[in-house]
Amino acid sequence: MSQIPFENTYTSLPGKLFRHTNPTAVKQPGLISINSDLAKDLDINLEWLHSTNGIETLAGNHIAKGSEPISTAYAGHQFGVYNPQLGDGRAILLGEVLSLKGERFDLQLKGSGRTIYSRGGDGRSALGPVLREYLLSEAMHILSIPTTRALAAVTTGENVVRDRILPGAILARIAKSHIRIGTFQYAAATEDIKTLSALTDYTLNRHYADTEQEIPALSLLKSAVKAQAELVSQWQLVGFIHGVMNTDNSLVSGETIDYGPCAFIDHYHPDKVFSSIDHGGRYSYKNQPAIAHWNLTMLAQALLPLIHKKTETAVEMAQEVINIFPKHFSTHHNSGLARKLGISNLQDTDSELINSLFETMSTAKLDFTLTFRYLSDIANLKSSEEKIDTPQNIEKGLKSWLPRWLKRLELEKIGASERQKSMYKVNPVFIPRNHLVEQAIKRATEDGDFSEFHLLIKVLSSPFSYKSNYERYGIPPRPDQEVKQTFCGT
Repeated sequence: MSQIPFENTYTSLPGKLFRHTNPTAVKQPGLISINSDLAKDLDINLEWLHSTNGIETLAGNHIAKGSEPISTAYAGHQFGVYNPQLGDGRAILLGEVLSLKGERFDLQLKGSGRTIYSRGGDGRSALGPVLREYLLSEAMHILSIPTTRALAAVTTGENVVRDRILPGAILARIAKSHIRIGTFQYAAATEDIKTLSALTDYTLNRHYADTEQEIPALSLLKSAVKAQAELVSQWQLVGFIHGVMNTDNSLVSGETIDYGPCAFIDHYHPDKVFSSIDHGGRYSYKNQPAIAHWNLTMLAQALLPLIHKKTETAVEMAQEVINIFPKHFSTHHNSGLARKLGISNLQDTDSELINSLFETMSTAKLDFTLTFRYLSDIANLKSSEEKIDTPQNIEKGLKSWLPRWLKRLELEKIGASERQKSMYKVNPVFIPRNHLVEQAIKRATEDGDFSEFHLLIKVLSSPFSYKSNYERYGIPPRPDQEVKQTFCGT
């Protein structure tokens, strides 16, 4: 194995899409964590990563052989308002690596210093957002939800100034690519068709090489629509709220990116919002599918010049593709709900049963995760498997709904034991609950103690298997522990 076997294909694109930018060295790098399993998958030498030279590379103090650091340009709609130039203001792409399976991934340092796109910012990250993204992204990966991942996290030995003075840190992030809907918006805004076309061809070849390419831009749009529909349906199924679904935070590859003000729902409500800057609820839980659909419309708009030379015809063709999003979303979401409820195939009459469940969850303020876990527990009443103690309000709240569900299960041919096993595979007991994440961050930030962070990583690595010694990680927060707002890392 090599140290980091870098390649650089993004730099083959027109230069207006990126700038060569070296990370800014930090005072005293210190290792927090290395994702060993991910490093092995990427054919990166673990021993070297733990070495002084490896840590210096992860901190941006050393440029590894083969690396060609760049910051990428992109635009974006932020809360519906278009900003023509955003870009990597505190992130630098070191290069790309090929996994043992031959898949290409970006390796990016987040919090690595100023770039041309910093817009007056310091280009740094506080420790808290780095730990949050590490925890949340790895939890999402274990839940089989497409996501960027954390290869490593390091401290910088320097402070950053936010609302107060905080210790600094850098996240080494892995992604299939960092090409955003906003990247296409930026390319389109240049009115340089060659640049837009080159970006389209590159993205297609990198992510969707097997798709039909009679009209490359249309093929890319179709693939992005399907990927986003599936991704957001998976968010909805675990009660995940992204918090800032701007077009610059929407990857064309269909991976979850930017874990700033994100959170998992505790007690369910469709209007739930955590982000401190989402005053109007634009990115609430219930609005996420519609926002994804809107974001894809912005991608379609950027691609219009490549779809057809006549604008009206291009709009019609793009609209036809955009219109398939609701169907794709519903298909994936409904099949996921069926699995969570122990139903092999949803029938038209099941929609009322499902709607009634969510209304009950909202009215009774039931915990999203433990409601579905409770249904898994009682799917086989003869099971003697150790179970988490169910909050009393869940049993009470579901009392009138349960007979209808149990009667529906009588139509299923699968046995109770098999049904329960299937439900346990899709209904986690452990998620990165907001109060637990905040506790781990507080201890690390204030005391330099990362033990809770590492323990939480361990617990979240097996989200579907209940362990009594970890019970506190599976129960909802007390009222005094509840986290009602989350914040952007900037």
